[in-house]
Amino acid sequence: MIQRTQYLQQLIDSMGNGLVKTITGIRRSGKSVLLRDIFGQWLKDNGVKDDHIIYLSFDDMEIEELRKPKEFLKMVRSRIVDDKTHYLLLDEVQLMDRFVEVLLSLIHQEVFDIFVTGSNSRFLSTDIITEFRGRSQEIHMQPLTFSEYLSVFDGTKDEAWRDYVEFGGLPQILSFKTRQQKITYLSNLVEMVYVKDIVERNKLKNGDGLAELLRILASSITSPCNPARISKTFESVEKKHIPSETIARHIRYFRDSFLIAEALRYDVKGRKYIGTETKYYFTDMGLRNSILGFRQIEENHLMENH
Repeated sequence: MIQRTQYLQQLIDSMGNGLVKTITGIRRSGKSVLLRDIFGQWLKDNGVKDDHIIYLSFDDMEIEELRKPKEFLKMVRSRIVDDKTHYLLLDEVQLMDRFVEVLLSLIHQEVFDIFVTGSNSRFLSTDIITEFRGRSQEIHMQPLTFSEYLSVFDGTKDEAWRDYVEFGGLPQILSFKTRQQKITYLSNLVEMVYVKDIVERNKLKNGDGLAELLRILASSITSPCNPARISKTFESVEKKHIPSETIARHIRYFRDSFLIAEALRYDVKGRKYIGTETKYYFTDMGLRNSILGFRQIEENHLMENH
């Protein structure tokens, strides 16, 4: 078990604050494990009885009936055993109908302290602020840091670094023994999870343009760029005309899915951000390298991205 100490501490510090604690982050970064295994075990180790911890994973078909608000509320209220705090740990909560209304109704009852995870499609930072009307606290998870990766890596520090630089910090990577297994896992994630998720959520016709744009961004880490410049790249290299407005919108989709982060250029003398040039960094280097077929692995560029 990789102890995600900084995120566990954030959960501990947020206990009893009257807000819905929402764990966000890129898919496969370990949100469910943090909620169920790490935080759940911490509660038990610190004296919380099992009957005061209510854990539900809404992607479990055996509890499909509980996705209905009335059934869920009925079940939760039946689990109250006394007036002490009961901890609600809800995984993939977006699968419950009207989940925002349900959670907001529960936080008015002091007997519940609520912690949830959800998919990116409904758990963007902007969505949380808007939908929960200021009644939530976001805890945003990143993939493993190198120190976290090294803590469970079976090998030397140098071997761990080479592995980390090439395959990134998604926790599942550490379970694979061969290079090919890691490559296959990351490639499937990019194609079948991240790109597919963006296409479905934003009702796009297909993911071909998204995949091409991702490749351009992956090739351009550490280099200033903007949608207009990328549009010219499409015209000269891909022989396609894609308006800069479309590219800017698709880049926003990548940011909303936590695949990339944006770093605006800052004018120190003018003390202001310059919006015409920016850099885009990938949340996980393994995903970035997979997009490029594990080419262009220049360590100095990857160091800047980290």
